[in-house]
Amino acid sequence: MKIGISITVLSLLVLGCAQHASTATSNKFQMEIKGDDRCFTSNGIPDHTTGNFPRRGNPNAISEQDIYVCVPLKPKKTQNLTKIRGTVGIAVNGVLFRPNTAGFWDPDARRGHSRHGDRNWSLDIFGARGRLGLDFNNAHVGRGGLYHYHGIARSLMKTSGSSLVGYAGDGFEMHYRPNGKPSGWALKKGQRPSGGPPGQYDGMFNEDYEFVGGSEKLDRCNGGTLNGKYVYFVTDSYPFLPRCLYGEVSSDFNRSRHR
Repeated sequence: MKIGISITVLSLLVLGCAQHASTATSNKFQMEIKGDDRCFTSNGIPDHTTGNFPRRGNPNAISEQDIYVCVPLKPKKTQNLTKIRGTVGIAVNGVLFRPNTAGFWDPDARRGHSRHGDRNWSLDIFGARGRLGLDFNNAHVGRGGLYHYHGIARSLMKTSGSSLVGYAGDGFEMHYRPNGKPSGWALKKGQRPSGGPPGQYDGMFNEDYEFVGGSEKLDRCNGGTLNGKYVYFVTDSYPFLPRCLYGEVSSDFNRSRHR
C-alpha cells in the first residue's frame, strides 16, 4: 500500500492574520475514503480563532497551505515503533499535529538553544521560555506559515464534539480524554550529566524525561485501548502528543524540517 503526504507551502499570505487568522480566510477541509486509504485535503487554516501572529516568541504570519494526506483506513499495530520528528498526525479540522521543535541546546546562543545546537538535547516547547509563542490553542506558526498544534487545542474540542481529535500518520485515531489513563513518561530526577545543559532535569529538553510505563498508563507512543481498539492519546502532560507511532508510517510524516 502506498501511503503519502504532500504539504506544499503556497505564497498566499493571509491578510490580517496578525488580528485573528481564522477570520481572514475560511477553513477548507475535506475527508474522504479512497480504496484502502483515508484521505484529507486542507488549506491549513483552522476553523477557530487563533492568537495574534506574528507575536513575541514567534515572528511568523499564518498563510494558506496545500495539504493532502492519506493514511491507512484499517491500520495495523506492529511491535516496532517509528520515532517522529515532523508531522505526527492531522486534526479533524485539517490542522497538523507537530510535537517537536527545531531547537537544540546551544550554550553559545542567546536563548540557550538554536537550530544548529547539540542534537543530543532537543528542546521541548512546553519547557521553553515563552513556549516559542504558543497561543491559547497550544499552537504557533512555522517559518513557512504553517499553523500547527503542539498539544491539545481547546477550540478543537468544540469542533470535534467528541474525544476524537484527529488521525495519526499510521492511520490510528487520536483522542483526548482528560480523565483517561495518564502518560507513562516521567521527569528524571537529579542533575543532568556533564557535557550537556547544566542544572537539574526540569523539562526544558525531551531528554529530561524517561519512560517508566505501568499497567495503568499509556504506552511509549502515548497509545492505549479505547472501546476495544488501539488509539493514540493527546495528554495534558508530557509527551502531550505521540512522539512515535506503532503502525506503518509514510516517510513524509517523518520529515525533520519545519515550516
